[in-house]
Amino acid sequence: MHKYGSIGLLAVALALAACGGRSGSSPTGAGLTPVLGPDIAIHFALPKKTIGGELPGEGVGTVKDPTWGTVGGYTQSTTAQVLAFRPGVTVTFTNLSKTTSHTLNVVKKVKRPPANFPPSPTLPTQPMGNGVLGVGYASGTVGPGKSVSIKLTNRGNYLIGCAFHYHEGMQDVIRVLPGATPGPTK
Repeated sequence: MHKYGSIGLLAVALALAACGGRSGSSPTGAGLTPVLGPDIAIHFALPKKTIGGELPGEGVGTVKDPTWGTVGGYTQSTTAQVLAFRPGVTVTFTNLSKTTSHTLNVVKKVKRPPANFPPSPTLPTQPMGNGVLGVGYASGTVGPGKSVSIKLTNRGNYLIGCAFHYHEGMQDVIRVLPGATPGPTK
């Protein structure tokens, strides 16, 4: 009996994933692949070379990375993590929220961990940096379910944040270095 109950629960979860999105916060049709978590919650795996962003409380959450410290609101997979890509690639920043606009701004470039985020940076809501990640880069306002492309030509470790929700935990690290790997998720 338990075996059939689990199969039924799995079928319901997959049906909800097909109809709903990421716990009510992600755009449907954005190339997200449903993944069942250990608690049978529906999560979505992002396509390669994609950064997803949303308020930590909407689903991405926060995580205390053992090297960089607490990061949140941005992911390469399903939940918050330090981000990492090799130089020379173009990535897509996708706003996972159905209701809230976000930005991806470079707060500052750092040489090494930990990520000491400044308390009150001025982050623009207009695009800056001609689509190339670096000091002064700003995606501009990215509406719910929308995306922008970002070229990663400048090597380094970048502290990033959302101009609208910086103080609500949307702070993270993007590492643009050969051999850099994304941090663990929560």
